[in-house]
Amino acid sequence: MGKSRHATPTGDGQTSTVKGRPGAGQEKQPASVRMVLFALMIAMLLAMLDNMIVGTAMPTIVGELGGLEHLSWVVTAYTLATAASTPIWGKLGDMYGRKGVFLTSIVIFLIGSALSGMAQDMGQLIGFRAVQGLGAGGLMVGVMAIIGDLIPPRERGKYQGMMAGVMAVAMIGGPLVGGTITDHLGWRWSFYINLPLGAIALIMVTAVLHLPKKRSQTRIDYVGAALLTVGITALVLITTWGGTEYDWLSSQIIGLGVLGVVALALFVFVERKVSEPVLPLHIFRNGNFSLVTVIGFLVGFVMFGSMTFLPLFQQTVQGASATNSGLLLLPMLLAMMAVSLFAGRFTTQTGKYKIFVVVGGGLITLGLTLLSLMDTDTTRFTSGAYMAVLGAGMGFLMQTTMLIAQNSVEMKDMGVGSSSATLFRTIGGSFGVAILGAIFTHQVQATMVERIGKAGEKMTSGGAQMDPKGLAQLPPMIKDAYSHAVATGTHHVFLWGAVISIVGFAAAWFLKEVPLRGGPATPAESPEGAEKPDRIAVAETV
Repeated sequence: MGKSRHATPTGDGQTSTVKGRPGAGQEKQPASVRMVLFALMIAMLLAMLDNMIVGTAMPTIVGELGGLEHLSWVVTAYTLATAASTPIWGKLGDMYGRKGVFLTSIVIFLIGSALSGMAQDMGQLIGFRAVQGLGAGGLMVGVMAIIGDLIPPRERGKYQGMMAGVMAVAMIGGPLVGGTITDHLGWRWSFYINLPLGAIALIMVTAVLHLPKKRSQTRIDYVGAALLTVGITALVLITTWGGTEYDWLSSQIIGLGVLGVVALALFVFVERKVSEPVLPLHIFRNGNFSLVTVIGFLVGFVMFGSMTFLPLFQQTVQGASATNSGLLLLPMLLAMMAVSLFAGRFTTQTGKYKIFVVVGGGLITLGLTLLSLMDTDTTRFTSGAYMAVLGAGMGFLMQTTMLIAQNSVEMKDMGVGSSSATLFRTIGGSFGVAILGAIFTHQVQATMVERIGKAGEKMTSGGAQMDPKGLAQLPPMIKDAYSHAVATGTHHVFLWGAVISIVGFAAAWFLKEVPLRGGPATPAESPEGAEKPDRIAVAETV
C-alpha cells in the first residue's frame, strides 16, 4: 500500500512498469531484470544446446542414416529455415507483442525436435530439422530483442555473466551431453532431450515475463519475406550443389544464380515501397550497423563451420569417441566464455568496445590458420591450443557485435535491428556450412581416389559410413586412407575459413567508437539517430 508505479517506455512502444516508490525502483530493478533474464536464458539455452548436441552426434547420425553428401544439409536445413523466419519473427514481435510470439516459437521448436527424433531416413531428418529451424529463428531474435528493450547497451555488461553462463552450459555441456547420449542412449535422444527443457522454458517465460499485449492494424510484409526467402534459398543451393551435384556452369546452377539475383533485387524494390518493411533498409544507413552485420555474417560462417568439422576430425583422425570429442572442444569453449565475460565487464566500466572487435577478428584469423596446420600426426594438446585461440576470438565478437548492432538503431527499431543482426549471422552459418561442406566433400573424395583408386571413389560418392565404430572395422589400408582424406578436407576447410575471416578483421578497423546508450554520455554524444532513454526499461514481474 502507498506504493506508486512508474511507467517506463520500452523499445517496441510498449510500457512496462517497475513497482516501488520514487527512487526505490532503481534499487529493485536488478532483481526484476535478473528474474526476466533467467527465464530468457533458459529459452536461449534450448536453441544453443541443440546445435552443440547435434554437432557432436552428427558423425553417428550420418553413419546410421547414410550419406557423406548429406552432412551439410542436416545443418543447412536448420540454419536456412532459421534465416528465412527470423525477420518475420522480429516484425511479429514489434507488431503484436513479444511474449506471445516468443512462446509460439518455443512450441514450434519443440514440435520439430520431437519429429527429428522420430526420423527414419535422411530426407525426413532434413525436413524436420527445417521445422526446428523455424522455431529457432523466433527463439534467438525474441531473446535478443527483449534483452535490447530491457537493458541499454552500456549496462548490459553487468548481466553478461548470465549470458556467459548460458554459453558455458550449452557449449561445454552440449558436446558432453551429446556425446554421452550418442554413445549410450542413441542419437535420437539428442533431439528428445529438448522436450523437458522446452517445457521448463514455457513455464518460466509464462510466469515471469509480463509485457502488455499489442495489436497492430498494419499488414506484415509477406511479399518481402517471400522474396527474401527465395533469394537466400537460391544462393545457399548454389553453394551446396555447385561443383558437387552439378557443374558450376550447368543450367541448374546458372538458373539458381539468376533466380537469387532477381529475387533479392525485387526484395530491395519492395522494401523501399511498403509502409512496414520486414527488413527496413534505413537501418543500414548507419555505418556501424552495416559493418557489424558483415562481421556477424563472418562470425556465423566461421563458428558453424568449426563446430561441424572439428568433431569429425577428432573422431575420425584422432580416434576420439563421441563423448571425448565433446570434451576435446573444451579449450575453445572455455576460452570463448572467459573472454566474453571479460569483454562485457570491461565495456560496462569504460564504454569501449572497438578494440575487442579488432582483436577478436585477428584471433579468429590466427586460430583458423593454426587449425589448418593439423594433420594425422597432430596431438590433442596441440589441436586444443589452436582451438583456444579460435575460441578467444569468437568470445570477443559474439556478444559485442550484437551490442553494437542494437546501439546503432533507434529504440523503436530494436526488434528489426536485433532480427537483422541475427539474420546475417544465421545466413553466415548457412553459407559457411554449405561452402565449407562442399570443399570438405570434394577434398575427401579426391584424396580417397588418389590413395585407393576407384574403391575410394565408390566409398565416398555412395555416402561413406562415418560412424567411428564402423571405421574401426575397416582394413588398415582403407582406414588410413580415410583418415588422411578427412585430415586433408579439414585442412582446406580451415585454410579457406582463415582467408575469409580476413575480411571481418579488416572491417573491424572502420568501426566508430560511438558512446553506448545508458552511460554517462551527454545528449551531444549520443549515437547518431538513436533515442536516449532516461532509465532502464524493465518488464513488470510478479
